[in-house]
Amino acid sequence: MESPRSTGTDQELLKATLGGDEEAFVEIYRRYRDRVYRFACRMTGSAELARDVTHTCFASLLETPSRFDGRVGLGTYLCAAARNQSLRHAGRAWRERPAGSSPDLLRALGPSPLEVLLEDERARIVREVLSTLAPLHREVLILVEYEDLDLATVAEIVGAEVGAVKVRLHRARRKLRAALEAHAKSDAVTVA
Repeated sequence: MESPRSTGTDQELLKATLGGDEEAFVEIYRRYRDRVYRFACRMTGSAELARDVTHTCFASLLETPSRFDGRVGLGTYLCAAARNQSLRHAGRAWRERPAGSSPDLLRALGPSPLEVLLEDERARIVREVLSTLAPLHREVLILVEYEDLDLATVAEIVGAEVGAVKVRLHRARRKLRAALEAHAKSDAVTVA
């Protein structure tokens, strides 16, 4: 049987949470923890940091609920918070470490739709290329391709105009495509 809390709106649940209703907060957490965690994992390249980021985002929501003004959806707000925390926690280290390269991270994330379609070698190349992208390009590619968010939502999360998000996404996809084509050419030369 479905809990009455599971049918409440985000605003209703947040209001109830602020009134001391623990079940309401648990429902908010249940709704958004996986998205926040997956995004943080891919941004930081670390399951441990992703857990810290996820915890910080939800704790911050409880400690300073006034930051959430309701102009954007709660999921969007939490992803934006995860973005900021990921950048703050990992600093430059996450750009230098290949995303998704550790076995515990891959197990924690499970297969994404992109990884299911790609062979192991191709998925490795995609992860390597993602790790080389500039942070602004990397985050939009992750949010669009892995989290399946629309451009307007991504723009809200990263604090940019939709046009800027489109440019970043185009550049990220172009770099990814070039790397995959270069790999395919090198494989063809090796086989010949």
